[in-house]
Amino acid sequence: MLELSINEPDELVKVAHALSSHTRLKIIKLLLHHNNMNINEIGEKLGIPVSTAGVNVKVLEEAGLILTEILPASRGAMKVCKRNFDDVRMILNPIKGYVKKEQIFEIEMPIGHYVDVEVHPTCGIANTESMVIPEDDPASFFHPECRTAQIVWLRQGWIEYRFPRSLPRNIDMKAIEFSLELCSEAPNFNNDWPSDITVWINDIEVGTWTSPGDFGDKRGKNNPQWWHDSSTQYGLLKTFRVDKDKSTVDNHKVSGVTLQDLHIDAQPNIRFKVGVKPDAIHKGGLNLFGRGFGNYDQDIIMKVLYEPAIDE
Repeated sequence: MLELSINEPDELVKVAHALSSHTRLKIIKLLLHHNNMNINEIGEKLGIPVSTAGVNVKVLEEAGLILTEILPASRGAMKVCKRNFDDVRMILNPIKGYVKKEQIFEIEMPIGHYVDVEVHPTCGIANTESMVIPEDDPASFFHPECRTAQIVWLRQGWIEYRFPRSLPRNIDMKAIEFSLELCSEAPNFNNDWPSDITVWINDIEVGTWTSPGDFGDKRGKNNPQWWHDSSTQYGLLKTFRVDKDKSTVDNHKVSGVTLQDLHIDAQPNIRFKVGVKPDAIHKGGLNLFGRGFGNYDQDIIMKVLYEPAIDE
């Protein structure tokens, strides 16, 4: 249940506005019965243009009433929607002793939706159907089919994504997190193959995690049947976090980089880069897993933790 009070006027207005449209109420009702739907399906079911469906979905998304994620489609990508709450409670009297609630803005980025790469063999891309590009061919990393990627690997270099900075206004940001499934990249696989994997946010080096190996001792839970047993199978789910005091990997401090250093408010988007530096002590490459591979049913998830600004 979503609970709002007059102590949170901006959020209250945003949710009330989102609920003030018959079209948006129909979308919420539709998602109750169909769970996950893309914008084309919503438009078709309601008999409205896709552009109209998209505009109304955005309003509901910004109000936090629905969640969306970008998934690969036969042509490019599609936005899939689902309900976030079944009930909304609005309290119109001030609450004494009110304490601001920490909230989360979350978005998931498919691993094939990178904007730039620098890769050196061994390297490759696959989806749940087959290899996407010829193995060890860095020039093919910009083939359109790469957007369907569900596993990407490289021996040295980096891969960069851009997340939309579509955050609520007037917020007090507490932390930003990126979680992703990673491991090293060895020929076939090698559980004892360390690799120093570094993360940058807005071109600022946040920290490095040393992967212990390229794991292949057992099949990944999500791997397709065609994926060979002698190949990389799974990674470890790692969370890189930057708050007002430090940067951490899985709550272990890795650097003194803070939110202030990232200048998030000054950028039109949030740039996230992961790779292996040329001067790394352990140049063991990296495997990056999406929803169709490994042990975790996710792509790259960005979370922004914040508290809404409140008029005293």
